[in-house]
Parts: sequence; C-alpha cells; structure tokens
Amino acid sequence: MSDMARARARVLGDLIAASHLMALDQMPTVVARHAAGAGWTDVFIYLADLQQERLHLLAGEQGGDVPPELAVEGTVAGRAFQLGEVFPASASSSGQWWVPLLDGIERLGVLRVRLPDGQEPDEDLGKLAGLIGLLLVSKRGTSDSYARLVRRRRMKVVAEMEWRLMPPRTFATDRILISAVMEPAYEVSGDAFDYALAGDTLHMAVFDAMGHDTAAGLTANLALATCRSFRREGADLLRTADGIEEALAEQFRGGRFATGILASLNTTTGVCTWISCGHYPPVIVRGRRTIVHLSCAPSPPLGTELGLSASVCREQLEPGDRLLLYTDGVTEARNADGQEFGLEGLTDFLIRHNTDDLPVPETLRRLVRHHLDYHRGKLNDDATILLLEWHGPAPFRPESLESLVGLPPSTSSGEPLAPP
Repeated sequence: MSDMARARARVLGDLIAASHLMALDQMPTVVARHAAGAGWTDVFIYLADLQQERLHLLAGEQGGDVPPELAVEGTVAGRAFQLGEVFPASASSSGQWWVPLLDGIERLGVLRVRLPDGQEPDEDLGKLAGLIGLLLVSKRGTSDSYARLVRRRRMKVVAEMEWRLMPPRTFATDRILISAVMEPAYEVSGDAFDYALAGDTLHMAVFDAMGHDTAAGLTANLALATCRSFRREGADLLRTADGIEEALAEQFRGGRFATGILASLNTTTGVCTWISCGHYPPVIVRGRRTIVHLSCAPSPPLGTELGLSASVCREQLEPGDRLLLYTDGVTEARNADGQEFGLEGLTDFLIRHNTDDLPVPETLRRLVRHHLDYHRGKLNDDATILLLEWHGPAPFRPESLESLVGLPPSTSSGEPLAPP
C-alpha cells in the first residue's frame, strides 16, 4: 500500500471516529480538516432542497469564495446531482470536481473538492463521498439546521407531520429500486406513501385521505401507522386493510376516509400482490415503452364502515418492469384551461424519458417539474407518485462502488484504470 493510500485510509477512519460526537453543523469544518490530510482540499458540501431545485452550501469555518447556492438546472454541479456522475467544476478551475453525495442511491447533494495536480477522481474519492453521505443521513434527523437549509419557505404543520413519517424518497437493493415524490411539498396534507423490506418481500402502500386540511393529514398518518403496525406483526394485505378500516372508523366514526393501494412484491420471483381500497389501480411500464394497465375489483375506501372485503390480485412482473402507484392529484389535476393531465399524460412522460436512460429519481424529479409547469405552479390537490423497478431474479451486482456514483473503476492503489 502506498503512503497516499495509507493516508486516505487513515482519514476515513478518523472521520468515522470524529463523527460520534459531531453535530451536523460541525461536519463541513471537520470533513475539510481531515480530508486535507489526504490531499483533498477545498472540500465543500452542498445539499439539495426539498423540491430538488437548488443546491445549498452547508457552511463551515473553512475559507473559500464559493456561492451559497446553485441551481440544479443549468449548472455543472446540478448536472452531477441529476446524473449521479462526477464532473470537473469548469475548464478554468483545474483540479476541482463535483462529486454526487448519495446514501445508497438517495441523492443528498454534491461535494466540491480539489484534487492534487494531475490527479483524476478515483475509488478513494468515491469512498470519501460515500462516507460523507452516510454521516449526513445519521445527523439530519436531529438537526433543525438541516431542515432550515433544505427548505425554501415555511412548511404547513400537516406537511411537517407527513414528511417526518415518510421513508426516504429513494431506496435500492440488488433486486429492486424504489423512488417516490410528493407535491406540493410544503402544503401536502392528505397523501402518504410507505415501503419496507422483510426478507425477500417488499411492502408498499399509497394513501390519499379525503380533504385538504389538517384532519386529512391526521387521517393519512393514522392509516400509514396502522398499516405498519399490522404489517410488522405479519398480517397479510386483507388483514392489514381491515385493521386500517377499524382504526379510521373508531377515530372518525365514518366522517373521514382514505383510498389506498396495499401491495407486496416477492423480490426473488417478481410476483406482485395487491389490493385496491377505492384507489386507482397500478400501472406497469414494460420494456420502457409499453403500458400495461392492471385491473382489480376495488373495495370501498378505508374508514367508510361498509364491511366489504377487497379482492386480492396478482401480477407477474418481468425483469426491468416499472410498477407505478399514484394518487388522483396527478391525473385529475386540471390546468388553467381546464385540461386534465390524465393518466395518458403521466405514462407518456415516463416512456419519453425512459429513452433518455435517466436514473429513476431524476425521471421523477423532471416529471414533477413538468407537472407543476403544466398547472402553472399551482396544484389544487396532493400529487404522489411511487415508482418501483424490479431488476429481475438474478441480483444486480455493480462492478464497483464507483459505478454507483459515476466514478471510473480503479485499482487497489487508487489509480484510475485505463478505459478498455
């Protein structure tokens, strides 16, 4: 092992040791100080805002003339964020690079770093970015500074409640990739999504509570929490739906209800099982250009006390299939001219952007921007989309850590490999 490789390994270890008593506000200073010992200088951390429109500097004590924020659209830093690839900062800034910051494949922001003269991004830089991503996630839940930084305006109380309950917007394993978006981000009230793994089974849910007030948020939160409670006790989809029905009926006496989709996917076989409780059925994007409309007899919405059971439906997914769950705020929303966005508009957008071979999270980010533009920035209902991609029965094995963040593969010495 070279002296530089040993220095970098020591830096990563020292950062882990320092993180145990480190607040998020201290991260930029601590990271910059330790990274300099391995030749990584001028390290700056930028975090994406809630709607992934701008990148905001997590300020520390290190010096440097850097902008406090950057747009995602139209900047090199934004391109690194969108595509998950490393880019040189500019033609005139020799040795400076933008590196995506990820937790798994959840996009957190970007890292700007200066490398020693003549050095290219390599495996060790990917490890540094990966470690910073993990540290950010471990600290953000207890940091109001993080919340203030990634918000561009005041958040409604009910939206605050919803976002605290949601799982990460993006998650992946060697067999599945799942990504979700929810708008209007600062005023969302009655929508909620959820997912979780138990062995080889992925559980998913989308809820849409009636109304656009705080009570709608309480309804969605109660539905989601009850879903998790029954699911974690091993209940099947029907028993879980019955539990949600009972909880909402007991709390609201039939005065509040929520539509929903409850689904589970065997990640090994690709068999998807689902039920609809007064909700639109899922849609499959197959082969990146074909739409498969699923159908299943729905039961009444949850909380209506009608005593009717849902039908359990099954669908065999094919490798590469993308399963789409959504709420009516996406398809039924009308623009100022009265034109409905519609399911066709939603699926057409996904198919057109599939041909660009964009990452799933970036496809959804652009879809939300398109949806907001279509409605001239004003949504009258919550709009939620959850997109699942099943890779197939054979586990997906990335060639290296760097292939997940756009870095070139490298040798154990840290030197980039020549292209084949």
